[in-house]
Amino acid sequence: MKLPLEKLKRLLTDWHLQETLKKMRDFWSNLPEQIKRLVIVITILIVVLLIVRSEFIPEDFGEHGHYRASAVEEIVAQPVHFAGQVACADCHDDITIFKRNGFHKNLSCEVCHGPAAAHIEDPEENIPPAPRERGYCPLCHEYIPSRPTGFPQIVSTAHNPMSPCISCHDPHDPEPPETPKDCGACHAEIASTKALSHHIYIPCTYCHETPEEHRLLPHEIKPGKPQNREFCGRCHANDEQDQKGIPQIDLNSHEVRYVCWQCHYPHLPETQ
Repeated sequence: MKLPLEKLKRLLTDWHLQETLKKMRDFWSNLPEQIKRLVIVITILIVVLLIVRSEFIPEDFGEHGHYRASAVEEIVAQPVHFAGQVACADCHDDITIFKRNGFHKNLSCEVCHGPAAAHIEDPEENIPPAPRERGYCPLCHEYIPSRPTGFPQIVSTAHNPMSPCISCHDPHDPEPPETPKDCGACHAEIASTKALSHHIYIPCTYCHETPEEHRLLPHEIKPGKPQNREFCGRCHANDEQDQKGIPQIDLNSHEVRYVCWQCHYPHLPETQ
């Protein structure tokens, strides 16, 4: 008895499908357990990614790059607060020229004076504040060890604590009224640390032999530093000299294998 052609095709298709499923089951059962777990995890991640993309990612994401196309319109619709430094220069050209040649030449006016868009719209009614309180400048210039060497820093509790910063420094070009000491100009962090230590009154060159060429080629010609224990022992050795208030040790027994600065930071030589 002849089978209809369509029925025969269905039988063949079902047979191929069953064979394919059987091969897949055999292949899966022969896989190591580690591979099975990995395949399951990857499958779950793909399913989650497809769900997230369809449910949570905005439709306009990716039209103009890796962000929402409508985000640009939302940003443009926000109120304008900052005017920009060019707008300040249009009216305050004298201050702009003075500031351009000073230490604050790369600092925007609105960093200190605040948003100025309203001032541009109505200069008489909206006058930007000028920070005069002492706590404002230390936001950048307070001594913090992580700040780079050479960046002007102060310890605000010790540096003219009763005076506003602008009483000595012009904020548009805050040149110090006194030229920094030779070493402190480049080694501000060390100088600030030393200013709080017992070694505050010891000149840097007392411990560091510094060739004159170091000022011109600081990275090539380095200053020296003490290489033996006897150097620190000139002040701290326990001998017959009267060294009132100065910590003293017996050089013959106190950690004889080390030079003093290997254990004690010389710019802030605290002891236990």
